[in-house]
Amino acid sequence: MAENKENPPPPPARQSTADRILEVFTRSSGLVSLVVVLLGFLAGTLIIVAVGRNPVGMYSAILQAVSGLSIHPRTGLWVWNIRHIGEWLTFSMPLILCGLSMGFAARTGLFNIGAEGQYVAGLTAAQFAAFYFPQIPGLHAGFAVICAITAGAVWGGVVGYLKARFRVSEVVATIMMNHIALYLSRILTMRIPGSSTFRTPDFPSSVRLSSEFFETITNFSRLNHGIFLTLGAIIFYWLVMGKTRLGYSLKATGFNKDAAHYGGINVKACITSAMAIAGGFAGLAGAVVALGSFSHGRILAMQDGFGFEGIAVALVGNTTAWGTALAGLLFGMLRSAQPLMQGRQIPREITIIIMGLIVVFISLRAGVKLLVEWQMKERARRTQDVMEPAGTHRHTAPAGGKNV
Repeated sequence: MAENKENPPPPPARQSTADRILEVFTRSSGLVSLVVVLLGFLAGTLIIVAVGRNPVGMYSAILQAVSGLSIHPRTGLWVWNIRHIGEWLTFSMPLILCGLSMGFAARTGLFNIGAEGQYVAGLTAAQFAAFYFPQIPGLHAGFAVICAITAGAVWGGVVGYLKARFRVSEVVATIMMNHIALYLSRILTMRIPGSSTFRTPDFPSSVRLSSEFFETITNFSRLNHGIFLTLGAIIFYWLVMGKTRLGYSLKATGFNKDAAHYGGINVKACITSAMAIAGGFAGLAGAVVALGSFSHGRILAMQDGFGFEGIAVALVGNTTAWGTALAGLLFGMLRSAQPLMQGRQIPREITIIIMGLIVVFISLRAGVKLLVEWQMKERARRTQDVMEPAGTHRHTAPAGGKNV
């Protein structure tokens, strides 16, 4: 077909700088996460200035939490205490595991707001295993961890089954299961002989995840063998989601349940399995906290909050294995810096505000993406209208006729 030299097509419209920036940000999830974290810290800095405090105190507390470095208030010299690094990693472990719980379910199109309840179920199961399983070195701790993972998986799997079988909203079901787990844990744990209203007797040494080696090298921090369990969970998540048929089925279900069903995937089994595995991650977090950070069992009066913060961790980490790990370290840093900030006359609630703002900012990504997509469609439509001269549109003849 010869080109119309009299009416050459106009050059494509150029994108404005703002459009190009928005397009880059909506396509790069990692860049978005980085920017929203910086915005969160910027907002926190402005709040500190507004309340009449020096924001340098917040950043020096964060530096001390992640590196152990601080300036001695009397001598003015730099001092180093590695214990702060150990505490940072200790705070990060349950956040990473609960973030993996939320992320694993999200990959299957589910919103697991019940990681807190699954965490409590795992913590409770680990505590009961500590007192009622034979105190065999090595096996005792391993069995307690397996019990915690199983309890969390059952707690999450029940919600997955209700979602798959009866289409019960997983959001409503997990919220209810959170409260059931908390109060059921309290009722059952108080029945352990020797328990008070807030704690149980001391754990046997054979079940604890504490490590003399880590305590020695980190100046007696609470860092424990749970670090290996957390690393194993990250690798497990990465392998399952990226290298296995199960991971492909789960992601396909999350993208489009109907298409996955017609493709031969058992959608109901995927939903149930996803919630069960997600619950297992949170249950493992309960074991790591119960057996690693404490020498005795706890009778919970309120929720620890790791499961809820895990939602933010997963969102910032874009529900990927290593992204969630980095986000967990970030939020663990903020948690471990709270007492250090108080010593510098900075309200510890600032870190909570920063975490909340990070979640708000990253939630705006979906709205920005919709706006950019709408602008691109409108630009394409206008370009097409300009490129089609008047009178060249195809007209459809009545039935049986020919197009003209």
